[in-house]
Amino acid sequence: MNIGAVLGILKQEFPAVTISKVRFLEDQGIVSPQRTPSGYRRFSQADVERLRFALAAQRDSFMPLRVIKDRLEELDSGSGQGAPVPRIVADGGETVSATLPARLRTQELADVTGASLEQIAVLTAAGLITPDAGGRYEASAVQIVAIADTLAEHGIDARHLRTLRTAADRQVDLVAQVTAPVRAQTSSAARERARALAHEVSALCGDLHTALVRAGVERLSR
Repeated sequence: MNIGAVLGILKQEFPAVTISKVRFLEDQGIVSPQRTPSGYRRFSQADVERLRFALAAQRDSFMPLRVIKDRLEELDSGSGQGAPVPRIVADGGETVSATLPARLRTQELADVTGASLEQIAVLTAAGLITPDAGGRYEASAVQIVAIADTLAEHGIDARHLRTLRTAADRQVDLVAQVTAPVRAQTSSAARERARALAHEVSALCGDLHTALVRAGVERLSR
């Protein structure tokens, strides 16, 4: 099938997928479609399944492409199940997992994300993730480590990410200021209102940050 037909199939499960995304995954070696004599791509059903696997692993588990390729190679060789790591989902605006423990040891965090212990140590030193007194990380660290690992593939290391950590801390301070009057109340209803307000304001701050970055990137191409 051509790339348009592939996109039509994938959009049923991944509405945001684009032709550019499919071509990017091809460039990264996730699929290798055949070419017609005139140069057009022709994808097989197996190619579609590989793309579906990659997209689901990125969406549900924030799995880096390097790890996805390793899992697919395991499937190709028959040496492993190649199943994505436990799905991370959003519950009321917070990243949680039904199958991961509430807090993970360093080795567990490495196993889930595919990052090395050295990479986790670097991210910890940079303040991007913080263990508790017992050396365990919250489940939210899974997403942070996985995204940082993918950014590292583009030459963006923990040193560069410190600015993002600082920006995130400032947004948290802003949310704290907005919700402080409600959090000062002691009733359970007030606590629930504070929680909902915090999620709403943080989401708006995140959306604004994304819009500002996109606007800046667009200016780069003018």
